[in-house]
Amino acid sequence: TPNNELSASLYILTVDSRGCNRKVTLRCQEKELVGEPPGPRYGHTISVVHSRGKTAYVLFGGRSYIPPAERTSENWNSVVDCLPQVYLIDQEFGCCSAHFLPELTDGQSFHLALARENCVYFLGGHIASTDCRPPRLFRLRVELLLGSPLLSCDIFNDGLAITSAIVTPLGSAHEYIIIGGYQSDSQKRMQCTYVALDDDGIHMEPRDAPEWNTEISQSRTWFGGSLEKGSTLLAVPSGTNPAPPDGYYFYKVTFQHEGNEEEPAQTCSQESTEFEDSAPLEDSEELYFGREPHE
Repeated sequence: TPNNELSASLYILTVDSRGCNRKVTLRCQEKELVGEPPGPRYGHTISVVHSRGKTAYVLFGGRSYIPPAERTSENWNSVVDCLPQVYLIDQEFGCCSAHFLPELTDGQSFHLALARENCVYFLGGHIASTDCRPPRLFRLRVELLLGSPLLSCDIFNDGLAITSAIVTPLGSAHEYIIIGGYQSDSQKRMQCTYVALDDDGIHMEPRDAPEWNTEISQSRTWFGGSLEKGSTLLAVPSGTNPAPPDGYYFYKVTFQHEGNEEEPAQTCSQESTEFEDSAPLEDSEELYFGREPHE
């Protein structure tokens, strides 16, 4: 709700799975932000860029509640897109700086961000003020110079009209499959897109999607995330009896390279995940918070 207070800190979650005892440790590091920290938001992206031996986080987009001074009883729960600022966050010291670029005129949310070295590519997104999903694609280049960083932006015309999609990395570096998401408020995006980043820029090609089953094709909503290289987990509401009203079907979608072609193709397969048939906890991977792997 608008009255919730959100922390201004940055939380970095890392996974440590050393050893052969299958114990995985999740480590959460809190870093206090100073300078010009971004305000509370959701629907934004955070990417990592590397330049001149330095590393920084790039935050862009997102949506937030109307500022307190502008709230009335009618618009108390209304949200707006955040200003189209790019925030750079120093990895080591947590110093933040906000940057306006003339090419970025509208805020946006629920877009995709793909990073390679000192470049971040932003795809799609929803603009709240006009309630539209323009086929946006722009490249942000970051030079981490001594003193002040240098940012530049290039706008391209061959983007994707998409929101809330899933990006799954493939076997090779900087190769991805985009799956899921929406192309309108009432229409899911059923196609898949192959994306590759290299020295020349970004390359996108359509890919055949799986033959979606009835539960997936007829559902109004879906969501999920990347499992590992080449695999995605999708969830759709059950919507059928005797399933509970808040039940979900889970599917694993797998993409694989075919042969040794210079331009590899992907094949897709989907399978339902039945949790009642899953291995018990003692035979599954265990998660430990804040513990050393040898403990």
